[in-house]
Amino acid sequence: MANRALTHVWHHTILLRRPKLPATGPAILVCNHTSGLDPFLLQSVLDRLVIWLMAKEYYDIRGMTWFFRAIYAIPVDRDGHDMASVRAGLRQLREGRILGIFPEGRIEDSRELLPFQTGVAMMAIRTGVPVYPAYLDGTQRNKSMIGAFLLPNRVTLAFGPPVEFDRTDTSREGLEAATARIQAAVEALRGK
Repeated sequence: MANRALTHVWHHTILLRRPKLPATGPAILVCNHTSGLDPFLLQSVLDRLVIWLMAKEYYDIRGMTWFFRAIYAIPVDRDGHDMASVRAGLRQLREGRILGIFPEGRIEDSRELLPFQTGVAMMAIRTGVPVYPAYLDGTQRNKSMIGAFLLPNRVTLAFGPPVEFDRTDTSREGLEAATARIQAAVEALRGK
């Protein structure tokens, strides 16, 4: 309730395309990453709790860790070798939850998407769960984490149907092809 007030009254959130996430069962939600406000904006229009993967350096902010633990956020060491966060994400999917991932791996400064990392495709292939794309944009870009929360923003948000991709090829090339399909699905929502 407080999050909806924050994101719809203080930050003017415009929903261009409604979410189509399943009412029950596991799924992966992927979205471009524009600011530290992104998980709150996305969660404000969803009926189910999303378990977010988040950068460990933000998870470990003194005085905030208690909150991130309360919402079951999963800290990720962004060196590319953090298998503990992958195992934690897979565990959440096995328990029937929605896992939220920003596959660019960091906040983008422009409207151009950064290359997606292949972890989403690997987890989706390994578990068989659907991947749903989302795209957000707005005035929260290029603000500090505190600035994005405290200064009012105007945000647009769009969701798409599950992404179709080959789930049989687990080779490096197969993961890259699946990742390209996922990124294209997010990109297709821009301006919708």
